[in-house]
Amino acid sequence: MKTIFAKARDLKRKWWVIDAEGQILGRIAVKVVSLLRGKNKPVYTPHMEVGDWVIVVNAEKAVVTGSKRQNKLYYRHSGYPGGLKVESYEKAIARKPTFPLEHAIKGMLPKGRLGRKLFNNAKIYAGPDHPHAAQKPEKIEI
Repeated sequence: MKTIFAKARDLKRKWWVIDAEGQILGRIAVKVVSLLRGKNKPVYTPHMEVGDWVIVVNAEKAVVTGSKRQNKLYYRHSGYPGGLKVESYEKAIARKPTFPLEHAIKGMLPKGRLGRKLFNNAKIYAGPDHPHAAQKPEKIEI
């Protein structure tokens, strides 16, 4: 038996649009990453970019369950002693409405070149409009 790897010239890639309004943040991220990686296709290859492009609209209206809205924290470090920065979910949403969803998606993608490349195939918008109408994206439900 031979393993068959997908070839870039044979791939058919599509555009999808997901409306995040009223949806749970983590479940949206899981669906987006699955589409970005191409795990919904029979030609899925772990080391290649075989996935589709995904547009997420209304990212600011995604919900989190429980008391995460008040208690969830995002950490980053400058690399210097005492350089730990902490930001709550509410402050992150106020600063950049798409940040929590972007952070969740990045955390689920592979680390390295492939993950960075795949993240560029995700287009996340805070409002209901997007500039990708020419690509004729198909709406997908979660």
